[in-house]
Amino acid sequence: MKMLPLTAVLLLGLASTGCATKDYVHEYVQGQLKPVQERLASLEQRSERSDAGLKRTDTQVSALAGRLDQAEATLKSHDERITAVSRTAQEALDRAIAAGKLAEGKLLYEVVMTHDTLRFPPDGVQLSAEARAALDEFAARIKAEGKPVFIEIQGHTDSRGEAAYNERLGLQRAEAVRSYLHRQGGLPLARMSTISYGESAPVADNRTRDGRMQNRRVVLVVLR
Repeated sequence: MKMLPLTAVLLLGLASTGCATKDYVHEYVQGQLKPVQERLASLEQRSERSDAGLKRTDTQVSALAGRLDQAEATLKSHDERITAVSRTAQEALDRAIAAGKLAEGKLLYEVVMTHDTLRFPPDGVQLSAEARAALDEFAARIKAEGKPVFIEIQGHTDSRGEAAYNERLGLQRAEAVRSYLHRQGGLPLARMSTISYGESAPVADNRTRDGRMQNRRVVLVVLR
């Protein structure tokens, strides 16, 4: 067997050791990098989830803002309606006081009957079944309370047609309500009066169908 020179053996050993060392270093580095890479991947996933969460939050905030705007518009419309109704109720109180119709000079409450309840035919004054039922309930309430009250019945219309015609129509409808409350409800005529505001006291936008329906109404102002 041929023996290798000592120098060759040493070189071969160093070469083998060098390869092993490189493999070890590579594995070591990879081992150290792996948790770092996993951590980075986890952070990226969390970042993506956070971005998605922020987008959902932005969408929810936008939707909430829209609902808040709608609620504010509704409240504004409601406040405007209350202001308009309260004004006509105060005017009813002032008229009744001036006429000496009241014992105490108080506004007790008011009942607003809109088109949904009254359902007057176009340009008509006939009371619907829904209107008669609502008036029966109102008359029963007045009787049950047992107070000597005075009732002003206000007729209101939308703005379609001539103002003078709407004023007449509002008065005719108020008179139809007064007549029914007397004939069927048993309320004394002397304790009720009628007035027409025509189109002059709207509570909603006459440019829309819903607004016109709200403006076509009869208001029963109960005073004492």
